[in-house]
Amino acid sequence: MTSQRLGEARRYEEASEKRIPDEERPAFHLSPRVGWMNDPNGFSWFEGKYHLFYQYNPYEVQWGPMHWGHAVSEDLLHWEYLPAALAPDQVWDRDGCFSGSAVTLADGRQLLMYTGVVRERQADGSWADVQAQCVAAGDGVDYEKYEKNPVLDEKDIPEGGSRNDFRDPKMWQEEDGTYRCVIGNRSADGSGQILLFSSPDGFAWHYEKVLAASRNRFGRMWECPDFFPLDGKWILIVSPQDMLPSGLEYHNGNGTLCLIGDYDKKTAEYEEIANQSVDYGIDFYAPQTVLAPDGRRIMIGWLQNWDTCSHRGQRDEGWFGQMSIPRELSVRNGRLCQKPIRELERMRQNKVEYENVALSGAVRLEGVRGRRIDMELEIRQEEGCGLYRKFTVCFAQNDSYYTSVSFRPDESVLKVDRKFSGSRKAVIHQRRSKVRHEGGRLKLRVILDRFSAEIFVNDGEQVLSLVLYTVQEAEDISFIAEGTVKLDVVKYDLV
Repeated sequence: MTSQRLGEARRYEEASEKRIPDEERPAFHLSPRVGWMNDPNGFSWFEGKYHLFYQYNPYEVQWGPMHWGHAVSEDLLHWEYLPAALAPDQVWDRDGCFSGSAVTLADGRQLLMYTGVVRERQADGSWADVQAQCVAAGDGVDYEKYEKNPVLDEKDIPEGGSRNDFRDPKMWQEEDGTYRCVIGNRSADGSGQILLFSSPDGFAWHYEKVLAASRNRFGRMWECPDFFPLDGKWILIVSPQDMLPSGLEYHNGNGTLCLIGDYDKKTAEYEEIANQSVDYGIDFYAPQTVLAPDGRRIMIGWLQNWDTCSHRGQRDEGWFGQMSIPRELSVRNGRLCQKPIRELERMRQNKVEYENVALSGAVRLEGVRGRRIDMELEIRQEEGCGLYRKFTVCFAQNDSYYTSVSFRPDESVLKVDRKFSGSRKAVIHQRRSKVRHEGGRLKLRVILDRFSAEIFVNDGEQVLSLVLYTVQEAEDISFIAEGTVKLDVVKYDLV
């Protein structure tokens, strides 16, 4: 039975979404039905469709009482909104239904596991969140919360672990039908750790061990863990808070971390081999993956940065937050690599192609423009000329605005810059990444939607993501070379 609070949210979102015109939303990135969106939750395949839930405040375009929004898709690009799935309406989650995941039960129902939050007054008069794990089961639209919630709470945390930072369960099913989950926690040293739990049925959960620990290497609390096999390795993805930069590999603030390693299922021992950022741009956080029916591991993230939530356009769009392009994952040469899902290629129309353009100075190419595009570039040194000093592509451009991606081969550094995108806020506008190239040869794939850009480098060795609220009329694209560059361009409209 739907609670009063969930019913109110469902009625509100159904009435309010009609005030948001389709053309004022992203075209193929999921945005909230109405109000605020942050972390993806419950990314899953259930009864013939992809399901994606998300952290959701339907009533305002800012963070608030966390619900679970809900949408489904057959191709991960065209989404249908379903009614809100969860609302904070029980004694164990009255102050928020935080992030979690979804699996299919043996009886065919879909099980959601989420963090229930209760705000508790402390001895000094301040307030603190107490976090515990809860479950709800349903038919893909309506979910009934388990009467014995929470299924994991402070008594299940190892000694020294924080009951205030114990959140974001990510479940999966083993071959024998039992379930596992990883949950983010803060350890006694104040940094992040990932706890492993097991269950025979999805309802009775038992602590196993600390799977991995930061030991103050990567930020503080580790949020939104995901753990999965990929190309012979096991990948642990977490979102650390309050990171310090490490060269250009990790940037300040809330970031994304990928650990690549080996996992022994019998002993539950995880051995780290390598680490890297998941996204090197400005806006990407809390990613979650799903195993598609065809065997692909697909990841989606919140296309936003907690420190740039004030970066908005001049209109009140009625929504805030969007998801990234879903990305196919692989391990290549010891790195996590990401490519836009292949379904995006079905949307390609109006191909425009240029080969071997000798570029020196600034140029615009006939037919290469737009704000909903898929553009592939290959740049290289012109024979007989010295190595070029810098290459830049500007997009979402008119006489007043542009956003740029620039590459300096002598430094092996790629930079995104949106300071001229129309922002009136002093927020983060630039990020840089070390990239691999051979004598100045570099491949870029630029995906633009109305309010975002995602740049894939060298077939996904790195990705740099960012939101931009430039007026939609700014559609020009230009190319600039300091020195001489040989350039190939293939551009498609995404329709």
